[in-house]
Amino acid sequence: MMMGRWQVLAGFVLAVVLLLFPMEAQAASSSGVTGSVVTEQLSGQNFSGESLIGSEYTNVNLEKSNFSNADLRGVVFNSSKLQGANLHSADLSGGIAYLADFKGADLSDAVLTDAMLLRSRFDDVDVTGADFTNAILDTSEVKKLCVKASGFNSKTGVDTRESLGCR
Repeated sequence: MMMGRWQVLAGFVLAVVLLLFPMEAQAASSSGVTGSVVTEQLSGQNFSGESLIGSEYTNVNLEKSNFSNADLRGVVFNSSKLQGANLHSADLSGGIAYLADFKGADLSDAVLTDAMLLRSRFDDVDVTGADFTNAILDTSEVKKLCVKASGFNSKTGVDTRESLGCR
């Protein structure tokens, strides 16, 4: 219980630092995303297997987009809709999803280590085999995810329930 509070506090401090001292974003390597900050409608797009390291998506509709097996390390999803998105086996380690809506998304076998996922919603999400080690999430969302969490991540070998701190 004490560890969870420290994680929330650390996440809050990191969020404040990032808001006060923003870092320059790097352009994505995807041919479908040409700038470092994307603010358009990309629902249903196929990004499977692509390297989108460090891309930033702000107020973007990514509903039902396919990010399966994509390299999303350090990606920022700020106020974006990822409802029904396929993120199966994607690597979101070190990423940020602030005010993102993952309702009905497939996060099975995804790696979300060290990700900051504050104020994001995870209703009806498949997290079978996902690795949330050191990820920072709202306590209410962790409780929701723990209800259905199961399995081990195929890349890291980590138990999903353990990575979420489920009891």
